[in-house]
Parts: sequence; C-alpha cells; structure tokens
Amino acid sequence: MKIIFISLDTLRAKRLGSYGYRLPTSPYIDHIASQGALFESAYASDIPTEVAHTSIFTGNVGLTTGVVSHGSPSTYLPKEYDWLPAILRKAGYTTAAVDNMYNLKEWFARGYQYYMNSVGKTRWIDGQAINKLAKPWIKEHKDEDFFLFLHYWDPHTPYLPPKEYIPSFYDSNKDPYDPTNKSMEPAFNHPSYPFFKYHHYDLLGKITDVNYVNALYDAEIRYLDDLLKDLDEFLYNEGIQEDTLLVLFGDHGESLTEHDIYWDHCGLYEETVHIPVIIRWPGHIPAGVRISNLVQHVDIMPTILESLGLETPKNIDGKSLWPLIRGDQVEHHKEIYLSECAWQAARGIRTDRFKYIETYDSGPFTRPPVELYDLIKDPNEENNLVDLYPKQVEGYRNKLNNWVQSKLDHREDPMERVIMQEGLPFRKRIEKVLSEYSLSWDDWKENPRRERIDFAVRIQ
Repeated sequence: MKIIFISLDTLRAKRLGSYGYRLPTSPYIDHIASQGALFESAYASDIPTEVAHTSIFTGNVGLTTGVVSHGSPSTYLPKEYDWLPAILRKAGYTTAAVDNMYNLKEWFARGYQYYMNSVGKTRWIDGQAINKLAKPWIKEHKDEDFFLFLHYWDPHTPYLPPKEYIPSFYDSNKDPYDPTNKSMEPAFNHPSYPFFKYHHYDLLGKITDVNYVNALYDAEIRYLDDLLKDLDEFLYNEGIQEDTLLVLFGDHGESLTEHDIYWDHCGLYEETVHIPVIIRWPGHIPAGVRISNLVQHVDIMPTILESLGLETPKNIDGKSLWPLIRGDQVEHHKEIYLSECAWQAARGIRTDRFKYIETYDSGPFTRPPVELYDLIKDPNEENNLVDLYPKQVEGYRNKLNNWVQSKLDHREDPMERVIMQEGLPFRKRIEKVLSEYSLSWDDWKENPRRERIDFAVRIQ
C-alpha cells in the first residue's frame, strides 16, 4: 500500500470549487474530492506553517508539544514525541519527503529514509520542482509500501503563477498598474509593509489594483491544480492510483485583505484557520462523501494509522476520522481551540456557531483584546458581539483558560515566553528592516507611510 500525503501550503478552503467558490480555480482537486471524502469544517488549530505541520505529524496541538510559535529560535520538539514518518518507517514502510521545512526546524526530517530538499535559488518554490523530484522516486519505489510527503507552496506569496493562468481570473481589458487606482494604498501604508515590500510587492511590480493581487492568488491555485492533475495521472499510468491512499490538506488558509490582513496567513479568522481536507482511497472510502463535523489537523495522523491497522499512540489530541467517514458517529469535536504566535499572539475557540478570540499581542495590527462572532449570522466576522453577550464572553474566557491550564499542567506557557522574552518573530523581522533606515518600531507604527521606506531606498 502507498500513502501520498500532500500539504497544500496557504490554500484557503473557500477558494476551491468543492468548498463553494464560483471561479474555476480547482477542477481537478474537485474531481479528487468527488472520488472520496471531503471535510467541510476542517480547521488549523495552530498557525502558521511550522506549528501547523508539527501538529499534523504528531497528532498533538501546540500546547501539548510546546511548539506554538512560527519562527521562535527557542522552540524545540523533544524527540520523545511520536512522529508519523518515524512510526511508519518502524512499521516497515519506505518513507520519503519532497519538502523544505528542514530549513526551518530539524525535526521535519525525522523518520524519513529519503528527504529531498526542494529549496532552489529563490525564496519561493515552484510546484514543478516538487513533481520533478517526486515522480522518479515514485517510479523507483512503486512496488514497495511507502509513505511520501509532498509539500507544495504555489498559493503562497509572492503569487507568481505562469502568465497564461491569469486571464481566467482578471479581465484582460483592465490595467492592474493604473496610477489612478488607489485600492492598494491601505496595504502599502500598513505597519507590515517593510516586510512585504521585499518579499511580495517588489516582485509583482507597480501594481495598483487590489483585485489583481487576489486574481494572482486564484491563478496560483489553478496552476497548483494542474500540477496535482499531472501527479495523479502519473500514478494512474504507473498502475498504483487504485492502491494509493491520497490525503490533501491545507496547513492554513490566506487572508486577502480581510481584517486588515493583506495577503498573509495570520489572525484566527475563517480565511486563515478554515482549511481543506480531502481523502481518497479507492475501494475503501465511498465516492462523494461530505462531512460537516468539526475536525482539525491533529485528527489526520490517527486517521492514517487506523487506515493501516497500526496502533495509535496513547494520549494524543487527535481522533481518527474513520468513524465520520463510515457514518457511525455524529459528534467528533464540540469545539476547536485555536492558536497563533508569529505576526500576532492570540488564542480562540471555534464552535459550530461561534468564534471567540483573545489577543495578547497584536503585532503590527490593531485588534480588540476580545472578539466574539456569530458565524451563522455573521460568517465574515465583522460584528463583534462582546458588549452584547457578556455572559457568553465570560463562559468562553473560562473555557479557554481552563483548557490552557489543563494542557500546560503547571508548565511554562510557551506563548507567554515568546511574548515576554523573545518578542513576536515577525515583529523582529520588521524591526530588522526598519533598523536599516534608522527607524524604531514605535516610530514606524505611529506613522507607517511607505514613502518613509521607499524614499530612503531611492537615496541610498
């Protein structure tokens, strides 16, 4: 048997046709979904990339492992935690990855017999590079039982899809560089600008139309969709498609200007924490299964292990999705606990109706300390109900605090350590850029005009 485990980095669930999107971003992903099970309400409990994938491969949320912050220099995953590739290798599976997260933290290479680092000459990774590494490996090992992890980054900034993919999502009669269009000004004059100037905006040229940037994101998904089609057709031609358990998941989504977040994956809002999860296994999972129950990243690991008849580690946070797939269980999780510590530091709770968020450090953003949203009446999370429902707020506050304390079990809170001792990782990145222009964080945040950076660049 073969397992191909695919991370679709920065893929927002609601940008896929199978999750209700009206534009043609994902015809082949939708086809795969129609052949297996799609989880409509899947969530990333820990964001962004580093902490999300740690949860996925351990079956534990960040507060259990202590890995809650993306980019924290002190974060370390102790080796006693069970790690999915290591479990499978011990069980006799050939394990391999086409990935680059080893460059973030060493534990992402644990358990693999073959680790093909996808890093190239640029910061961004084209999915063609993933397929070029994966397909020869698959061909060589197709007669073995294997676990192959593939990490695609194509929907991630800086949004550089092949040009032929753009017209499907942006009117070719429009000029994305029209100087009279001022829709990009809020992004250009945001406190996060020093970081994104170099990692995003400068690579796109002098774009003035915010809708064009969103169209580039859609085009990236469409390009990724073709790459997955190419991979799946290769599996078919090699005769192993029917013997392959295929798992597609997003590590987190992407905010496309919502909530003052310009093309990034922070904030515990639906755009970022609602993720796609799709599982296809011919002959084992019926076609067209759609599951509405709340599920989360940590549920994927025990699902894989149950599929293979392997013992699930005791006391992990995740629960196998198989009861939901079989239709013999109604409730899975009553709520999902959410966490981030990179651009911002916040925790929250997502129930089938409400979203509760506590922000401890808002970084370059302006956030209320507490937010409460009715997701049925207000799916875009625009109307904060804190003042209207004080009893519910108090109930959620107590629930969140009790959960945190139960997970810590008298240990130091790793998020508190990052905030108090290290500082938010992405604030430190911005401060490093600002220091080149003799600007302090407080001075910049008080007056984040792009000219203060751009003018300094021009006169250097």
